Amino acid sequence: MASRALAIHRRAAPRFFSFFSPSRRLSVGSCFDATVAYGEGARDTGLYGFPVLKTAKGFRRFVDDAIERSGELVSYVSQLPPSMEVIRVMDEISNTVCSVIDSAELCRNTHPDREYVEEANKASMRIHEYLHFLNTNYSLYNAVIKAELEGNLITEEAQRAAQTLRIDFEKGGIHLCAEKLERVNQLNMEIALLGRQFNENIITDPGFVDIFPASRIPKHMQPHFKPIYRPIPTASEESMDRQDRKKEKGFRIATDSSTLSSVLKWVSDAEVRKQSYIKGNSTPQANLDVLDKLISARHELAEIMGCKSYAEFAIRPNMAASPDVVMSFLLDLSKTVRKKADEEFKIIKDFKRRFCNERSADLEPWDEAYFTGMMKSSTYDLDSLVISSYFSLSQCLEGLKLLVESLFGATFHRIPVAPGESWHPDVVKLSLHHPQEGDLGFLYLDLYSRKGKYPGCAHFAIRGGRRVSETEYQLPIVALVCNFPGSPGSSTSRLNHWDVETLFHEFGHALHSLLSRTDYQHFSGTRVVLDLAETPSNLFEYYAWDYRVLRTFARHDTTGEVIPKKLVAAMNGARNMFVATEFQRQIFYSLMDLTLFGEQPATPRDTISVVADLKKQHTSWNHVEGTHWHTRFNHLINYGAGYYSYLYARCFAATIWQEICCEHPLSHCTGSAIRTKFLQHGGAKDPSDLLKELAGNSVIRNCSHGIVPDTSSLLKEIGF
Repeated sequence: MASRALAIHRRAAPRFFSFFSPSRRLSVGSCFDATVAYGEGARDTGLYGFPVLKTAKGFRRFVDDAIERSGELVSYVSQLPPSMEVIRVMDEISNTVCSVIDSAELCRNTHPDREYVEEANKASMRIHEYLHFLNTNYSLYNAVIKAELEGNLITEEAQRAAQTLRIDFEKGGIHLCAEKLERVNQLNMEIALLGRQFNENIITDPGFVDIFPASRIPKHMQPHFKPIYRPIPTASEESMDRQDRKKEKGFRIATDSSTLSSVLKWVSDAEVRKQSYIKGNSTPQANLDVLDKLISARHELAEIMGCKSYAEFAIRPNMAASPDVVMSFLLDLSKTVRKKADEEFKIIKDFKRRFCNERSADLEPWDEAYFTGMMKSSTYDLDSLVISSYFSLSQCLEGLKLLVESLFGATFHRIPVAPGESWHPDVVKLSLHHPQEGDLGFLYLDLYSRKGKYPGCAHFAIRGGRRVSETEYQLPIVALVCNFPGSPGSSTSRLNHWDVETLFHEFGHALHSLLSRTDYQHFSGTRVVLDLAETPSNLFEYYAWDYRVLRTFARHDTTGEVIPKKLVAAMNGARNMFVATEFQRQIFYSLMDLTLFGEQPATPRDTISVVADLKKQHTSWNHVEGTHWHTRFNHLINYGAGYYSYLYARCFAATIWQEICCEHPLSHCTGSAIRTKFLQHGGAKDPSDLLKELAGNSVIRNCSHGIVPDTSSLLKEIGF
């Protein structure tokens, strides 16, 4: 079952002392003004502008300097009376450590030089080990407690910072006895290593199938696959010279998520789709064991922390507050969409039977994308090549520039990358500049696919924003990393509309970071509770579908014709054809994630059986024996027990769109509301208050001491 969310892996810097992290080359042409935002010239620097990172081994010094500086600050905090200064210095420690963590994370996922990647990996492990010292430092913990109780914290943000710092300490187990605290530290390291192993296995073991003859693969797809050959047996084979034997051409198809998605959608040969589906959804085998160990380690950690399950431990700080609240929310949604999803399943099955002229043909999971794609294209007369001709990457970036200028009065300018600052020649650096406020932040774009690069699309924080003094603000720096086809300036840099939506989604995360103006980097941008974090990105997806927005930039790459309104209407119609099926899939993913990290039975469960049972209960589709697609579902690592956050965000974004954006999506008034009432606050304000101030009290509702979204706007939008 393909999912849009599988293509999105959002990264945000971990909050101070917290191991949990909820947390894209560019063919810009003339779409970004080349105004230089920094002085007159670019001086030599290091990676991401850090002078210490002029060489790969600079990561060692980076860690050393961070530890030394943090040590000085720890000593300073221990001598301070309870005050605002305690919170400021704690945030400086956080800023120092996060600079290393965030830089190493981006480097090890994107840098083409293996030496840099290896040094970044080592730096990441060293700084996480140092975090153990910070997590268990009683002088820091006591200083935070005293500041919270006696420090005369005069701002709401300082009070919230003190509270969240204390909670983060306690999530690390500092309030436990020495024996339990040591075990918590061991488990946190084990969990981090298991998570890294899980993700590395997905990359290194994508699986593959060999398909013969080559004619079984559509010609337009063949250039993307590796050709292979095998001898053709003949009656006189033994008497023939080996060099004279005829060979049959075929293709080796890697079954990574992206390639598999294309095969399932475009290959007419059902047996090829079946083989690819089964192989792609049964690798990597090694992750079955990794996941079992991860579930066990997380559960033990939660029990030590006084929780019944890891889900309880992970969800408690969020708006939902408890797994029971989330489970009730998901089960209600599952019940709501089941009837329509079953009806859609029958429509697809009947179409397959007519198409194949087989009255009793069953509908299999490897049929879904192929037949639904066919039905959408035929119903709305859509051609993916025609659609993509209106979405060259340069024009999409122009559209984002126009969108930001219209909403926020700010402009992106391309600025020079200093020698040593970039990790690849295709990376472009932009400043976001406001005519009255000056520069608001900086954005690196690394948008094209290349070997060895992080395979999805993601927002990476490099540096959070924070108030340094009354007159100085540390500007945020972020990177968008994507894997779009083509290369800078090439005529092949066209995006399908799925990629356009993905670009707008990740851009929503970037704007959250760039437009936040918090006193503390602890709250900068996307550093919010997990079940709020995906709201801006989901909101900006709406802009990728609205004709009033698309007509400002979507132009045919040869004729210059503005995208026809009729075509956009057809695209939206196709989008909504099987909306219940897709919605049901997201509910199932969330239930699976919540269940795997929920309360554990006395006898460990087989995760394949758990996932198969949930699929049978909550979707209209069969489970294919021998498959375990969840072993490449990396949201289990980064959003453990938190995948429901995507559904929360969809509900919040639907309400915000209807209440704030829909009537005038490009107006400065709309942008001002989004920025001043939501984006600029990052995590510095209570998330429920942020939502209510922006979209009204009806955007959320209380449920058993937790908060759930109001679903009416989303359900109305998708036809329920």
